[in-house]
Amino acid sequence: MNLDIPGKFAPIVHQAQQVAREVFRPISRHYDRAEHAYPKELDMFASIMDGMNDGAADGGAGAGRLARSAGDTGTGNQNGTNMKTVLGLTELCWGDVGLALSIPRQGLGNSAIAAVANEQQLQRFGKTWAAMAITEPGVGSDSAAIRTTATKDGDHYIINGEKIYVTAGERANAVVVWATLDKSLGRAAIKSFVVEKGTPGMTVERLEKKLGIRASDTAAIRFDNCRVPKDNLLGDPEISVGKGFAGAMQTFDNTRPVVAGMAIGVARAALERTQEILKAAGLNLTYQQQSWTTTAAVRELHLLEAELEAARLLTLRAAWMADNGQPNSKEASMAKAKAGRVGNQITLRCVELCASLGYQETELLEKWARDSKILDIFEGTQQIQLLIIARRLLGKSSSELK
Repeated sequence: MNLDIPGKFAPIVHQAQQVAREVFRPISRHYDRAEHAYPKELDMFASIMDGMNDGAADGGAGAGRLARSAGDTGTGNQNGTNMKTVLGLTELCWGDVGLALSIPRQGLGNSAIAAVANEQQLQRFGKTWAAMAITEPGVGSDSAAIRTTATKDGDHYIINGEKIYVTAGERANAVVVWATLDKSLGRAAIKSFVVEKGTPGMTVERLEKKLGIRASDTAAIRFDNCRVPKDNLLGDPEISVGKGFAGAMQTFDNTRPVVAGMAIGVARAALERTQEILKAAGLNLTYQQQSWTTTAAVRELHLLEAELEAARLLTLRAAWMADNGQPNSKEASMAKAKAGRVGNQITLRCVELCASLGYQETELLEKWARDSKILDIFEGTQQIQLLIIARRLLGKSSSELK
């Protein structure tokens, strides 16, 4: 197994590191305090990223480029868009998670479009900044229990329902809404629709005040007889009971490794800063001693490093499988479960290890601890990921193992 990062990705990793260090870190605290204020500094970066993607021979990077490879191309090992996006966002979240989530045209809705849209829809919506609306009040983590409805009416669908926790829901130019065509048919009837900003019947009800990622707006949106063209239904409009909503769930198989990478980035930031603080306090952080002969703090750091490396390797595997057209639902959930839990564990432990420095706003450690929690929750909670892994390992369907 070759565990080195492909050399061709070195430029984008370096560029992401520069943005994280020179752009994100200096404004991180400002936008944490100025919740819901739009970070205008991101406009230039987004434009640069768009230009790089338009001229990229390998498909570029970012949420709007995430798509599963067609499979074996006969050219051997593929390291493509999924791997590049994971590596780039890992570095950006080393700078700031909330700002990384606020980059124009890099919303989760863009990932949904890339995953299931047809060629015509990719042309129409490929450069649209799209949020993704899945979660509903009372539904929780069960995406198959969606109650928002889409009723066919001639050349349109009429959408009714309410969505909550929509990342970039107010700022984005469109929202990808998950709705059911027929509640009696369960998950098979769930489809996703692109609802463009300003469509009558779509209303942003409120912006949430949050524990972390405050630079990112999180909206509650109501759909009241919201009429959208039938061509805005992403993918196949036919209901296939056998296939279920596998096309929609493929979005998660592509984005869960990305969220895992985000957790790795913020955890690495906390770990590196803690090492700097403890080294300045006189602790010997070399690896020359056995763990039982070191101080408790150093031993703890070594254990956290090992956990972070395990999560990183799981994440790279899941992204590599997507690039090579291999089914990765189990591996994507493994990466998300491990990285989400470990990321939060590391940032909280670093706050403890640095005592008063970790808890005060003189350092970003307390902010990273707050930001990291959402990465263990959205895109499927820890419990949902473990359930998916169990189903894959045991060969059980969702109805057989709940």
